[in-house]
Amino acid sequence: MRVRFKKSFFIFIVAATSGALAGSYEDFFSAIRQDDARTVQSLLVRGFDANTRDPSGLHGLYLAVREPSPKVAAVLLAWSKTEIEARTLQDESPLMIAALNGQLDLAVRLIERGADVNKPGWTPLHYASTRGHLAMMRLLLEHHAYIDAESPNGTTPLMMAAHYGTTDAVKLLLQDGADPMPRNQQNMTAIDFAQRAGRNDVVELIAAAIRAKQPKGVW
Repeated sequence: MRVRFKKSFFIFIVAATSGALAGSYEDFFSAIRQDDARTVQSLLVRGFDANTRDPSGLHGLYLAVREPSPKVAAVLLAWSKTEIEARTLQDESPLMIAALNGQLDLAVRLIERGADVNKPGWTPLHYASTRGHLAMMRLLLEHHAYIDAESPNGTTPLMMAAHYGTTDAVKLLLQDGADPMPRNQQNMTAIDFAQRAGRNDVVELIAAAIRAKQPKGVW
């Protein structure tokens, strides 16, 4: 009788725990969507794993940055067990999304927690340059972002700025020493990117930078 009671009690505890965990899972991701920092904090204190991923494989911090849910992101960043460099299947990091969206304060905190400014492949600087977020670009460069970083197909931040970004973003990269000469795997230079986008002002800006690099003749 006692053995049977213990076994039944154990099964009840396991079932109750499983139900609680399932509820916590749903509550966690619902709280992220609603920027409900109090619920997320409560779940973490109760032992919920901050690095749990949703059914699509996305990490909580990544989702909080993408939503954006800044209050939840702040809670997750303050939680010492949160993996700051959790990547998606496409190799995107939370810092990359913050860079894309111009979330400067969040980017500062991510970098303070050790986010990789120079991850291989597409980088936060590529993403910031795509949208022309000047303050973000400066922040990344101040933290030693490699200005001529190459994506998997050899595309540089300057190429992205030339096609998608702003003229000021192109100016910033050139002034900080970006090389306008590299070609990506499609044999395209930054000028080619600008020409494809029909951005004649950017074409001339990059061409002027190339001319400035040419050796001066002696007459």
